[in-house]
Amino acid sequence: MAQSSKTPEIGVVLGDPRLPYPYAVDNRFGYEEIEAVRQLKTSLAELEGYHFTYYDDHERLIDDLRSDRPDLVLNLCDTGFRNDWDLERNIPAFLEMLGIPYTGADPMGISLGTDKAIVRALAVSLDIPVPNETFVDLTADPLTLPTSFPSLIKPNGGGGSFGITENCVVHDAAEAHAYLQWLARQDLYPPEAICQDFLTGDEYTVGMIGNPASGFTVLPPLVIDYSKLDSDLPPILTHGSKADPDSPYWDKLSFLQAELDDVTRGQMVDACAKLFKRLGFRDYSRIDFRCGGDGVPRLIDANTNPTWYWDGKMAMMASWAGYSYAEMLRMILEAALARSGAHR
Repeated sequence: MAQSSKTPEIGVVLGDPRLPYPYAVDNRFGYEEIEAVRQLKTSLAELEGYHFTYYDDHERLIDDLRSDRPDLVLNLCDTGFRNDWDLERNIPAFLEMLGIPYTGADPMGISLGTDKAIVRALAVSLDIPVPNETFVDLTADPLTLPTSFPSLIKPNGGGGSFGITENCVVHDAAEAHAYLQWLARQDLYPPEAICQDFLTGDEYTVGMIGNPASGFTVLPPLVIDYSKLDSDLPPILTHGSKADPDSPYWDKLSFLQAELDDVTRGQMVDACAKLFKRLGFRDYSRIDFRCGGDGVPRLIDANTNPTWYWDGKMAMMASWAGYSYAEMLRMILEAALARSGAHR
């Protein structure tokens, strides 16, 4: 790619459909992943003023990027290098070594954002409300158990609700010990978990595009509707709700535009802006909150490089603000180009 071209040359880095995909129940890219890429290419083709080249062969990725350098990489490889989530930060690390600017978080931002205990500690330092929480080393004997019930147990690292099932909400020490033992057998890296107060109020997510220096576009917040879920199942986002058509959660959850008073919305947006800057996020993010019995939204997760799919939460929230999927992608590109100074 010629760096002298007036049209910005954008490399789009994706997961590798040739390789196994452990996140999926059948260990491979399925219809959802293939359709997401198709929709992405269709929408990017609508953007005037850019030329896009796609990179999804991870065996050749470094050589291809070195020999055919784009002005900027749209890093959509949230599957991790070679579809290994533990290697998600390796993609931006490669790009750093090659000196190629890219969208989204750097390796440090990904590392911080995927460590839920660290995110919570930073939130506390910023006076952002959080649930009570116990950190668990899954290699310890005996295992540390939550101090109050009901408690929600989940992996400390990773994303995509991996390790979260309908059994993760526990009501006594025996259930907690059994679930922690199950997590310890899941080959998590690092082998860590957290036990949080199980919050039963409304669950919100807030999407932002931009950067602290240039300002943010805050998308209309989303609320999760659990009303169609069977009453004997805990109202949570499980791995099955996202990846397993045979899950009792599949197709039972709805995502709606939240109706919020100005004070509650302002509190969440302020928390998002503080966390975005403190965690070193870049260009876009999605941060999740859930209310307790007092109605106060408490931070439950911070998602750097959130799902970019055409039918994902970010695209849905963008549509409520009047932005098409293509326009949302343009906004992310423009935020990264302005931040990095690429193609000047």
